[in-house]
Amino acid sequence: MDLPDHAAADVSSAPSAAPSDWPLHGLADDMRPALADALARGPAALATIIDLGDGGPRPVGTQMVFGVDSRAGFLSGGCIEADVEAHARACIADGRPRRLVYGEGSPWPDIRLLCGARIEILVERITPDDPAARDLLVLAQARLPAVWITDGERRVCAPAADEVAVWPEAFSRRFDPPPRLVVFGGDPTALAVAGLGAQSGFQTTLVRPKGPLAPPPLPGVAYRRDDVASAVAAVGLDAWTAVAICGHDEVVDHQALLAALPSAAPYVGLLGARRRLGERLDRLRAAGVAERDLAKLRAPIGLDLGGKAPFEVAVAVIGEIMATRHGQPALARRS
Repeated sequence: MDLPDHAAADVSSAPSAAPSDWPLHGLADDMRPALADALARGPAALATIIDLGDGGPRPVGTQMVFGVDSRAGFLSGGCIEADVEAHARACIADGRPRRLVYGEGSPWPDIRLLCGARIEILVERITPDDPAARDLLVLAQARLPAVWITDGERRVCAPAADEVAVWPEAFSRRFDPPPRLVVFGGDPTALAVAGLGAQSGFQTTLVRPKGPLAPPPLPGVAYRRDDVASAVAAVGLDAWTAVAICGHDEVVDHQALLAALPSAAPYVGLLGARRRLGERLDRLRAAGVAERDLAKLRAPIGLDLGGKAPFEVAVAVIGEIMATRHGQPALARRS
């Protein structure tokens, strides 16, 4: 009988991994926080995919930020990041922007992309006093969409509602406000949804009226224990905020629905039995909620993945929110 090789399988006693061993810096997609952090310590380099041919793992507009002893984001899944960083460090040193091409037409044929794509990247030096970077971060803080236009030497950032001309050789991309998630509830399912939301890049707030004084031990999750109206007013439900109502309190659930459904929030999901949905909708109609707002409600909450455990529900909920944001047909599969 062959026994398992414990030396190979058991890593509990192995040395701790160095930060460079695993690309945790690539888990974030929105580079604005990383840019703000890097600029607080000095000049930084911003690398942006400005053109793409024949596919590629990351879309046009994807970015990386390189600061003093820091890096964030990823561009290709490991094929080119080390080379891009070398050019970025040189860009920080001499201030000259670079346009890098990998794949077809690249001056570095030894750097191969397994996906077969052609990727063009603009690398530019950003200083702490850069007006465009300042405007980008201010607009993000104000939760206003922004347009970023640059050719590597000259750059501007303005509210997306403004008419800003794009000059020849410049690249333009839009920045929406960071996505937010508001979760109502306090049971394991609500905690799982909030925790996974934070891990998925949402600015997440858990609302549990009259809940415990101490916040839940969930990294990246803010906590409010005030009433629904106060919590909603403080957080704000804009067009980049999703609401997941995962409580088991009919009063709180109803108040949350009354606040969320008429708001600009594009996603409102309700946890609960399908057989109770009709009476809940009738109660909302009686309270004056319009049919167009009721049509936004996703109930039962989440994509129909078949699971009922807390993290299975959380995956279904976060998946449904992402499908809503990207307009994916997965939303139409549920009856």
